[in-house]
Amino acid sequence: MGKIKLRRWDAVEYLKTEEDMVAYLQACMDEAGDDAALIAAALGDIARAKGMTQLAKETGLGRESLYKALSGEGNPSFGTILKVIHALGLKLQPQAISGA
Repeated sequence: MGKIKLRRWDAVEYLKTEEDMVAYLQACMDEAGDDAALIAAALGDIARAKGMTQLAKETGLGRESLYKALSGEGNPSFGTILKVIHALGLKLQPQAISGA
């Protein structure tokens, strides 16, 4: 039997359209609960799919800083998150939680 070759799964490979990106971010937000790192990492995946260099230009933030902040290991400020969301062409939309 031949060797099985594994490779790391990368969400970026599946984020081809705006609809894919929105659905992915929504799913991550639905699952995240209080896990801000998951949201940051999802935004990082979307940013990589769209192009981190262009995002850095649009936000005025350094590319390396964005990679770190949106890695899931970083701790981006809310201001950084807002800049990234805006530059990605997304918006935050408040919605009441049912039963809360």
